Amino acid sequence: MEQTETTTLTKNKYFGTRKFYGGALSLAVPIMLQQLIQSMVSLIDNFMVSGLGDISMSGVNVAGQVMFIFMVYLNAICMAGGIFLTQFFGAKDTDGMKQTFLFKLIMGLAALVPYLLTCAVFPRQVLSLMLIGNTEAEAILDEAVKYINITALLGLPQIVSFCIASSLRDMGKVKTPLYVSIAATATNTLFNWLLIFGNLGFPKMGVRGAAAATVIARTLEFVIFMVIYVRKKPQFAVKFTEILKLDGKLFRKILKKGFLVLFCEMVWVLSETVTTAIYNGRGGADVVSGMASSFAIANLFFVAFGGIYSSTGVILGKTLGEGKLEKARQQKNWLLSGSAVFGVIMMLFGFVTTLVIPLVFGKLSESAVEICRSMVIMMSFFMPIWVYMNAQIAVGRAGGDTAMGAYTDSVITIFIMMPMLFALGFLTNIGPVAMYFYIKLLDIIKIVVFHIWLKKERWLKNLTTREA
Repeated sequence: MEQTETTTLTKNKYFGTRKFYGGALSLAVPIMLQQLIQSMVSLIDNFMVSGLGDISMSGVNVAGQVMFIFMVYLNAICMAGGIFLTQFFGAKDTDGMKQTFLFKLIMGLAALVPYLLTCAVFPRQVLSLMLIGNTEAEAILDEAVKYINITALLGLPQIVSFCIASSLRDMGKVKTPLYVSIAATATNTLFNWLLIFGNLGFPKMGVRGAAAATVIARTLEFVIFMVIYVRKKPQFAVKFTEILKLDGKLFRKILKKGFLVLFCEMVWVLSETVTTAIYNGRGGADVVSGMASSFAIANLFFVAFGGIYSSTGVILGKTLGEGKLEKARQQKNWLLSGSAVFGVIMMLFGFVTTLVIPLVFGKLSESAVEICRSMVIMMSFFMPIWVYMNAQIAVGRAGGDTAMGAYTDSVITIFIMMPMLFALGFLTNIGPVAMYFYIKLLDIIKIVVFHIWLKKERWLKNLTTREA
């Protein structure tokens, strides 16, 4: 059987069979649908808030940057743990899966205090860093503080929900998080409509209503995931008494690999935050709302990243956990080739999304709408590069090679991108769209470096063995 499989793999060096890609899509599509639904709700949120004007929308999106950093941290922790959980699932090691889930939960809770301090104690001081040089900073901050004070309540529910949902996806159970997301996002949309504008007798709360709707939806999501956790008892579920049985050696092993994932993701998110702050200083509320609305649209095709990353990680992680290294080597080629084709498809889809800009953000100023349209077109052009790059990173991390992304991405970001960004921001008068374009050209260099690195096959490891 193994001989037959190896022969088949050799004949199909770059592209897999329909069955292989069908299996990959069965993992990727539910994840992309979940993210698409969330993106649609985010778009609806932005549409509703944009009806309050440029300043209100700018305030919500500046406050949202804190949630963005928090979510990226949680996602990084779950990705780090997922590297091991997926392989333990392939090896049928239930104890290893439980220990990995505990790692996610403990590391997630470590971010709770900083999050609460930012949202509830020092919101204005922190958010003002995002608006240095903006001509309407004080008015935007007034709206932002209203929003972020309420979203402080999201901390604990988001941590628990993230850990459970990501662990289910690590096992290939991608439909459950999708269904929960549908329920939560539908709730979010409904309460946005009720609370932002005061429909059906509800109080008219403006940006506070948008924040309250988000809290209600995420609380519902948390409750559903807890019910699933208690009643279904997935393989990674731990009893209260098992929390005290933490495997320190394995925890340190995951942390060692996971630290590089966390470092890479946090360097990225902090660079994005600094970049956004510099963009925001190029004008008034029109720049803030225009850039924010462009990302609300782009999130409709950015769903490709999560689908490609997760499906690649699950497929390769399971194969590596089973000890089938030759099969994993060939699957890597198939997945990268498939991601290249998929990236082109998503680029075309990106161009189509520009048609909804006048419909969704027609109430914003003409300047904001034009910034939004230009950004969406440009980000669409970059989709083939970004999708392929996400697949490369997923391949490396599937086998525990977290150094590839951390070293390459971080070095380029810290020593090339950031100096370039500050030079463009303070020594030139170019607009935010052109600035973004020049910065993102550096991603071409990353793809080349990743390609060379993957050839060394440091990722081709079975991490479930205690020696790995």
